[in-house]
Amino acid sequence: QVQLVESGGGLVQPGGSLTLSCAASGFTFKNYHMSWYRQAPGKEREWVATITKITGSTNYADSVKGRFTIARDNAKNTVYLQMNSLKHEDTAVYYCTAHNLENFWGQGTQVTVSS
Repeated sequence: QVQLVESGGGLVQPGGSLTLSCAASGFTFKNYHMSWYRQAPGKEREWVATITKITGSTNYADSVKGRFTIARDNAKNTVYLQMNSLKHEDTAVYYCTAHNLENFWGQGTQVTVSS
């Protein structure tokens, strides 16, 4: 059974940091590209960052470039999203995804940036 379980969300003040984790199981993690998406209230889901399966190359949305870092640990079947200098507009439910020939999604974790 495929599972992607996000954790690490919560309430943080503007300028603060959070690290999200996504634990994967039920598939061969190292063979999948991993991404983070987010969906803010009333908005469409948007792509945040991707890390590739072999080289570990990373790409980021312009809105988070320089503030967020995606990383993966294939030994732990886990992908991370380090988020620094958080802004109000980063408030959203954050989802991790695994994609190759198939796409898998987690249930999401809420991140709220508020003073």
